[in-house]
Amino acid sequence: MNKKKVILNRVPHIILLYWIIKIASTTLGETGADMFSMTFNLGYGVTIVIFTVLFFISLFVKLAIKRYETISYWVLFTMTAIVGTAISDYIDRTLKLGYAMGSGLLLALLFVVLGVWYKTEKSINVEKITTNRAELFYWLAFLVANTLGTAAGDYLSDNLELGFMVSAAIIASVLVVTALCHYYTKISGVLLFWIAFVLTRPFGATFGDLLTKTHDKGGLGVGTIGSSIFFGIMLIYALFREIQVEKTKKINELAI
Repeated sequence: MNKKKVILNRVPHIILLYWIIKIASTTLGETGADMFSMTFNLGYGVTIVIFTVLFFISLFVKLAIKRYETISYWVLFTMTAIVGTAISDYIDRTLKLGYAMGSGLLLALLFVVLGVWYKTEKSINVEKITTNRAELFYWLAFLVANTLGTAAGDYLSDNLELGFMVSAAIIASVLVVTALCHYYTKISGVLLFWIAFVLTRPFGATFGDLLTKTHDKGGLGVGTIGSSIFFGIMLIYALFREIQVEKTKKINELAI
């Protein structure tokens, strides 16, 4: 008898814990990128090279596993957050294109990636990824979206001079509205996901800047090292909870 081939899903389901981990990861991406590029004086170029290499190594490992595994998934996700932050800062401060133009270019690039993804796979469902090709589109879209989110957050806080606290409050308000639309309207879940996905990035970026920047720059002066350690611990705890949830789910599935 031929055994039925089981096709495993490679990504997590989008539940509240996912968003908690994502915010911790993206905020760590902001503080971590600043820690390496500025506190450790590596510069944006070197930081991009280092974490791009780590991104591709993590991506190779994740593709080889061919299923969802908590640690490999979120390590790769955090790499996209750090690389995205460094690329966004490189676009603005090294290439001097500015956050407004950078945000526009990245938004257009995200639409292109999602369009090609949909045309190729006939779906951009972020909760059901079962092939290498679909997962490559998935991570490319995430990398662009994380870079876009960083640029958009910096545009609000710096270019519009709203400051880190006000920017974070505005983004948080829009995220609440997006969540309410998910539960109480018939607006496309895919559209609402990408709105929330992009916006949680500038929320993490502005909140991270609020913690790390000095008082004269509108921050709390905690510093990049202390903030990165804090969010690293928060991320590890959230991942531990995720692993426990996954174990409980598997036990329940076996019991059925």
